[in-house]
Amino acid sequence: MRFLGLGLTGKVPDAKTIWLFHEKLTKAGAIEDLFCRFDKTLREAGYIAMPGQLVDASLIAAPKQRNTEDERNALKQGRIPKDWRKNKAKLRQKDTHARWTVQFGKARQRKDGSKHLDIAIPHFGYKAHTSIDKGYRFIRKWLVTDAASHDGRQLRQGLLDKANTGSQVWADSAYRSKQNEDFMEENGFVSQVHRRKPKGKPMPTNVRRGNNTKSKRRAPVEHVFACQKQVMGLCVRSVGQARATTKIGLANLVYNMHRMVQLQRMPVT
Repeated sequence: MRFLGLGLTGKVPDAKTIWLFHEKLTKAGAIEDLFCRFDKTLREAGYIAMPGQLVDASLIAAPKQRNTEDERNALKQGRIPKDWRKNKAKLRQKDTHARWTVQFGKARQRKDGSKHLDIAIPHFGYKAHTSIDKGYRFIRKWLVTDAASHDGRQLRQGLLDKANTGSQVWADSAYRSKQNEDFMEENGFVSQVHRRKPKGKPMPTNVRRGNNTKSKRRAPVEHVFACQKQVMGLCVRSVGQARATTKIGLANLVYNMHRMVQLQRMPVT
């Protein structure tokens, strides 16, 4: 209400009006253009992307579906189940793009050397891939995929900002691959991606220390997801990846607006 300048007696649009507005944005494919226009405004205001970028991905929940095994297999193969094609009303309620995935949490070792049990949490929905600049921490590039998509494969799909004044790229070990390392070297980026633990061997001390240093540098990208999920309550309640992209794109745009206001309120040093 404060953002729109509405009072308690003002005319507030209902849920249907807001839904129709989202639909128009989705059909026009306008969210990417809107995001780029505001990013241009940021750069013109002096908030240029610098020095380097932080890349990560986060799972965005969507309404869970209870499908049969045959239906799940058909969706994984890119086909629509026959029963859904016959029943148009049912098809409208089914999300054919969202996927299930399992998020593994690696337990830390106890002081005596033993380990806690690892945790596996199933998720259904989409994945927001985000790249922020290290200097001002604005979202500069983003992608939306289903939850089962591998994080590292998206690095070469336009997730890196070539306009950033710094060449370094910080990311976790999911982005470590020969294809990504070659891609960054060919395009003038310097990899600061975490190194993986050797299979069946302890992590070398120098590699562990290097990863700890990189973790401190890339920590701000987690703050973006925390703001969107906890403060903004980001989740997907619509059907289809196109609508999910609009929803997540709007959240990215609003985050950048909020971040700009924060920076403008800070005292100049």
